[in-house]
Amino acid sequence: MTGLISGRMARLSRLITAACLAACATLAAPDFARAEPAHGIAMYGAPALPQDFVALPYANPDAPKGGTIIFGEAGSFDSLHPWIRKGTAPWGIGQHVAETLMGRSIDEPFTLYGLLAESIEVPDDRSWVEFTLRPEARFSDGSPVTVEDVMWSYETLGTIGHPRYYSAWQQVESMEQTGPRSVRFTFSTDNRELALLMGMRPILKKAQWEGHDFTVSGFDVTPIGSGPYVIDRVERGRVISFKRDPDYWGADVPFMRGQANFDEIRYEYFGDGDVVFEAFKAGAINTYREFDPEKWATQYDFPAVARGDVVKSEFPNQLPSGIRGLVMNTRAPVFADWRVREAMILAFNYEYISESLNGGRDPRITSYFSNSELGMSHGPAEGRVRELLEPFADQIPPGALEGYSLPEGDGSIRNRRNIARAMELMEEAGYSAADGTMRDAEGNPFTFEIVLAQSAANYSASAAQNMVDIYLQSLERMGIRPKVTVIDSAQYTQRTDTYDFDMTFYVRVLSRSPGTEQRYYWGSAGRDEPRTLNYMGVASPAIDAMISAMLDAESHEDFVAAVRALDRLLMAGRYVIPVWYSGASMIAHSADLRYPDRLPSGGAFTGFQPDVWWHED
Repeated sequence: MTGLISGRMARLSRLITAACLAACATLAAPDFARAEPAHGIAMYGAPALPQDFVALPYANPDAPKGGTIIFGEAGSFDSLHPWIRKGTAPWGIGQHVAETLMGRSIDEPFTLYGLLAESIEVPDDRSWVEFTLRPEARFSDGSPVTVEDVMWSYETLGTIGHPRYYSAWQQVESMEQTGPRSVRFTFSTDNRELALLMGMRPILKKAQWEGHDFTVSGFDVTPIGSGPYVIDRVERGRVISFKRDPDYWGADVPFMRGQANFDEIRYEYFGDGDVVFEAFKAGAINTYREFDPEKWATQYDFPAVARGDVVKSEFPNQLPSGIRGLVMNTRAPVFADWRVREAMILAFNYEYISESLNGGRDPRITSYFSNSELGMSHGPAEGRVRELLEPFADQIPPGALEGYSLPEGDGSIRNRRNIARAMELMEEAGYSAADGTMRDAEGNPFTFEIVLAQSAANYSASAAQNMVDIYLQSLERMGIRPKVTVIDSAQYTQRTDTYDFDMTFYVRVLSRSPGTEQRYYWGSAGRDEPRTLNYMGVASPAIDAMISAMLDAESHEDFVAAVRALDRLLMAGRYVIPVWYSGASMIAHSADLRYPDRLPSGGAFTGFQPDVWWHED
């Protein structure tokens, strides 16, 4: 009996030991042991749509197929290769021909659903991500989309493709095939956004590029993609037409139901923006996106509108205002002092300029993320926002902790109060006005160069020139006479790539889920590294820390606090003279172009037109 009990105890002991070893092994194993395949992924929380969703909520799965939508573009194109820096390729190739592993819903801040990939897996810490391809995924030539295509695309784009792909790729520690249709990316940095970014890279057909130099632009290669459209007709620099693929593999993928409804999507190129508008009025194109609220209100009285053949549609959104205005380059000694930059903001007679140029119809941008929950408050920093900023209290600009708001003028042409305060700040910074000229302590005139792109191509450039013309009058009252240089787009790109300007016009659209791109916009590395969007030349440990806190946030609350703290630093830095924004997109179009009644919260931006529109007589 004793031996039997001893034997049972020994066996029990071995079972307990084995269970403990198994538990320890589970605890010690990488997080991927606990990951589960999912149909989608959200930056925070769970995707809004369930696994069995039928279509995106802003798409009409019963939309008819057929018809043509024709866009007008200003300028030209000299390449069919949009995935490298060289050349100018039509935007539509990346949008209509190539596909990504996951598709982004514009009804949520940052959520992806399966497209080429049937599932996505991530551990809790998002230290890696794994995608499994749909077995039915095909390129337009009928060949299957393979893991080999995926891996080649990611490595090629990340090493010799356009620089926009570099940052995320540099944070990939390894890429490996984990199954017949699965690929895993393991990350070298703590950045929870990377798992989503890896789902948004175009997948190209490896075999098509064999024997071709991927870095060469031009027309030698007509890209083959897995998307719903193929390139049908190209007139170099003039026209590109995309034809809907009747054998498109993904027509029944939930993300794509109700999308890609037109038989043809065509882009016609014209000399400048004014010609595009005239082409729309003449019926040569059938949709036109307007950016000028004054023009929207006063110049849409042509016959087609009166007959009802053309309709005006407005699409509100819940997006941040972004930043738009005149940016000051702090690399230039004239703008190194925040007091000078504040003086330039005061001298900009916003109320008068807004009324003169757009009838005061659009609200002013009050911060980089205004018009959203991510926007800063204008009083003293509180709670988690204050906790994030206080360690940098001795090095951040005045107003970041105490509160900062843009100065308001009286709306008159002379703007006396703000000009007087601007003069005081210039004096505090070491300048004084004598004989009608602002001078430094050595008697050198205070002046700078405003570099602008030629206005013909787009509304922003035209508006910039008009507002600068009025701004010069205010600066003249202070004894400041800037030089204004207007150059063509190629020269402008060259100068802005190397930060060879003192002031220029700046537009940066910001999303409801800002992420890694923020380092490219205003991270410290961009002060010396060419070709970033850090035009203001800011190099701030505090800004870098807020971006890191934003990327490392594990809760929505911490994420919002980090963005609000970042917003405060950018505004208190006085880097940009903000102008106005529109809370709605304005699109005029022929009456036979329709869109769903349910509009996405992200508004009428990428993913809306022509994606979920259709033709109906």
